[in-house]
Amino acid sequence: MRKLLLTAALFFTAVAVFGQSKLVSYDDLGYLLRNNITKADTFFVSKGYMLAEKNLKKNTRKYTLALPGGTYNNVNLRTDGKRMFMDIETNELQQYNLIYNSIADYLNKSVTTADVQAFTVKDLGSIYIMVNDAVPYDAMKRIYDIQIVSDKAITSYN
Repeated sequence: MRKLLLTAALFFTAVAVFGQSKLVSYDDLGYLLRNNITKADTFFVSKGYMLAEKNLKKNTRKYTLALPGGTYNNVNLRTDGKRMFMDIETNELQQYNLIYNSIADYLNKSVTTADVQAFTVKDLGSIYIMVNDAVPYDAMKRIYDIQIVSDKAITSYN
């Protein structure tokens, strides 16, 4: 009986820990903003994202991930040679909560208006979160547009 309870506890712990492994956190953002855009290909593919669009002239990438329950994560990356810019569009509440909770310990400044939540995050840059209603309207689903602009001191390696 003890073995069964221990096995069940380990199983549920593993499910809870790896349940958010496909979502992007503060540490993931730091890694992506500090590294070359080509490393993002390997990073997102290992998380299960699909490379939807790749434009070498404009240095942009678009990754998509379909999650269970009809939710999705779309990540757009753009680099200007020095800095990386990210845009995450999702209707997954856990993605919003993961970013919001993981940056909470590193906040330098937080400003909230009616439409935009703006955060200045230590060692990362600025994060802008816009929450919109889903079309067609569903009270349970919202669209979260999360934009990350790296700090001037953070440059991506070539």
